[in-house]
Amino acid sequence: MKKTEEYVEELNLKSLFLRKKYVVPIYQRSYAWEKYEIEQLIEDIIESEGNYYLGNLIVDRIDENVFSVIDGQQRLTTLFLILCHVSSDLLLNDSLSFESRLKSNKTLKRIKENKDFSETDDIYSDEIISGNKIIKEYFNTYKDCIKKIQERLSQIIILKTQVPKNIDLNHYFEIMNTRGEQLELHEIAKGRILAKINDYNSRKIAGQIWDSCSQMDSYIQMNFSKEIRNELFGKSWGDFNCKSFEEVKEKFSERSEGTKSYSIKEILSKMNSSEEEIEPNKTPTEENQRFESVVSFPNFLLIVAESLTKSFDEDDDDSLLDDKKFIKNMESYWETEDKALDFIFNLLKFRFLFDKYILKREYYKSYQEDGQWSLKKLYKYFDKKKNSDKPQYKGTFSDSDSDNEVDENGKNQQLKLLQSALRVTYTSPKTMHWISFVLHKLNQDEDVDLIKYLEKYSCEKIRKSDFKNKKGFGIERITFTYLDYLLIRDKKVTIKNFSFQFRNSIEHFYPQNPIDSEKWDEDVLNCFGNLALLTVKANSKYSNLPPESKITYSKETSNQSPKLKKMEDLTRENNNWTKDLAIEHGKEMIKILEEEITGALL
Repeated sequence: MKKTEEYVEELNLKSLFLRKKYVVPIYQRSYAWEKYEIEQLIEDIIESEGNYYLGNLIVDRIDENVFSVIDGQQRLTTLFLILCHVSSDLLLNDSLSFESRLKSNKTLKRIKENKDFSETDDIYSDEIISGNKIIKEYFNTYKDCIKKIQERLSQIIILKTQVPKNIDLNHYFEIMNTRGEQLELHEIAKGRILAKINDYNSRKIAGQIWDSCSQMDSYIQMNFSKEIRNELFGKSWGDFNCKSFEEVKEKFSERSEGTKSYSIKEILSKMNSSEEEIEPNKTPTEENQRFESVVSFPNFLLIVAESLTKSFDEDDDDSLLDDKKFIKNMESYWETEDKALDFIFNLLKFRFLFDKYILKREYYKSYQEDGQWSLKKLYKYFDKKKNSDKPQYKGTFSDSDSDNEVDENGKNQQLKLLQSALRVTYTSPKTMHWISFVLHKLNQDEDVDLIKYLEKYSCEKIRKSDFKNKKGFGIERITFTYLDYLLIRDKKVTIKNFSFQFRNSIEHFYPQNPIDSEKWDEDVLNCFGNLALLTVKANSKYSNLPPESKITYSKETSNQSPKLKKMEDLTRENNNWTKDLAIEHGKEMIKILEEEITGALL
């Protein structure tokens, strides 16, 4: 995995916006902070002493003193609003702006100019107006607040981190989003669960299982010493057949880490052997660098909890995977000793299933720099040169012993494609219910048809989104990604080695602001047939070029979206991209989705 250096700069509230402009990209959500978050930020400022670090701001440099905000936009927007009341001379009218959100930009400008809003105005952002109103009311209630903040301006510090040049911003954003701000709440959960286990040996084993499961970027088998690995996962290292914590405890027996004794003969034999003994909870460097989990350990804990408790007959509840409600979602597992031991057992079982059936990001050979989606299981092979057992990886549904993911019926490739479509769609950890859903089904029956159930899951999401009646940015991402999956699955579009990327930006094939061309009606411009989902970088490259220019501009860009490739092919066939083509293409794509949904939800 390529390592890069980031540039970090300390800025206080006086210098945060000084000669700098920040742009919030379109793929970021709108301003959403409410009373609690806003007032907490104000109180953090006025109640702190000395230099106080308020948080991080992660940006990408667009131009001289112009930065795209990758993370921290909610806090940054709130600080802008606060400074409008406290020291507006530190701001320019365009110190902060939102890409392609005219209402938000008009609202910020009006607040900066200290102008009021009419209740009948509908050209402004209600969310930003609401946030500004909360600040205004707070300052009116606590009259001395403004003066206190003015006195603290030079001591309130923001750490601005500028990401390296040429980095894959989409991947950087999603990994940061996935692994974001996790407090040490999982350590609290560990302590409370272990505290419920009375037997010393059981508690010790439970702690070791917890620590081994916490290392998410390697396969669980490799997080145990070879003796325990052989006991838990069999001679092939590829099975887990325990039914309870007591069975797991029996597997450890006298082989528990740190308690095994060796004869003099065994010790001498090991000294003379080239066999590599892996320390408990230590993973070989090559193993650690090869794989990257799609979730962090704290989020995995919540996924296990959801898998065990949710029926999945009702709608997804994001609060169950919300790290801000971590303790509430976990507390039932330390109510009794039996519940604590049962959770530890399921943590180990689900981690084994997760590694075997949930895709990872793999950095290996020709993909060592950028990585690729990987759906593989671990098994053991004997390395004759080193005279030792080694881990090897092959497709989860592959019968071949080679290090690849090929299987006769293409099941491995299809499931990997389907999972990657969901992974790039539901990027926030609290929306990754599909992983909980898969583990829930596997826990009931490991031979379950995962493709069938994940297709049904996706179709239900699209159906509930009211996709046929949505336009433009109102169309949910799952509609685009699942359609692209269908176009590849059913060979309606051919793209060699197609792989889903982290795409957040809706591309208008006929541009919103065309150069030297007529502007289309909003209904046609924002219809499904004129839209595709691309990376932010690709969308920026396309900009306001006409479709006829776009199709010759970048093959790499069109390969991000099978739907876009189909639109480009239609443009070539007709020597133009017209309103009628956009409408007809939209109808054709919606028909494909309707037929799929009908079939999946029967």
